[in-house]
Amino acid sequence: MKLCTGIVFCSLVLGVSSESWYSFFKEAIQGTADLWRAYWDMREANHQNSERYFHARGNYDAAQRGPGGIWAAKVISTAGKYFRGLLNQYYYGGGHRGWENIQANRKAEEWGRSGKDPKHFRPSDLPEKF
Repeated sequence: MKLCTGIVFCSLVLGVSSESWYSFFKEAIQGTADLWRAYWDMREANHQNSERYFHARGNYDAAQRGPGGIWAAKVISTAGKYFRGLLNQYYYGGGHRGWENIQANRKAEEWGRSGKDPKHFRPSDLPEKF
């Protein structure tokens, strides 16, 4: 737990660099809200093959907030990747079935954080609401 706290603190200090603390935290909170909104939209849509689109969209929206949003997207995405990896290990015995999905989601998250259009991953039959 101490190691985890230390890593988060160090990445936070490195992420702030020249930005003011207030704006960085504001962007981080707004970026977290963007990721949360994308997650709930994904749950509401309940559409097959749309997970990568929502991962890319959430990370894209968070990255548009600034350095704080990018930091929040990286931290949350990394934590989610490790959590899904643990679930994959538990449910599938570490097989490739879940791991391939984790890798595809990671690529979509990086795509969104880099500022590229998340609609690249959008399924054609996903309702316009999303």
